[in-house]
Amino acid sequence: MVVQVYSTAACPYCHMAKEYLTSKGVAYQNIDVSVDQEASKKMVEISGQMGVPVIVVDGKPIVGFDKMAIDAALGA
Repeated sequence: MVVQVYSTAACPYCHMAKEYLTSKGVAYQNIDVSVDQEASKKMVEISGQMGVPVIVVDGKPIVGFDKMAIDAALGA
């Protein structure tokens, strides 16, 4: 399973999302879109959104910190 979190350092929901994934034992790649313009463009292409966090689980984007959607995507 591949999990990516598009985030920024200043985003409280990004921190909550990453803490939630860590608490569930899920390894993820953090992508800071505030310092990587190409990653920011890719996030918008994937999600159609400019807001963070965008969590991508096996190619399926989840916009925002949505525990139910995260759990469903993880198969929990």
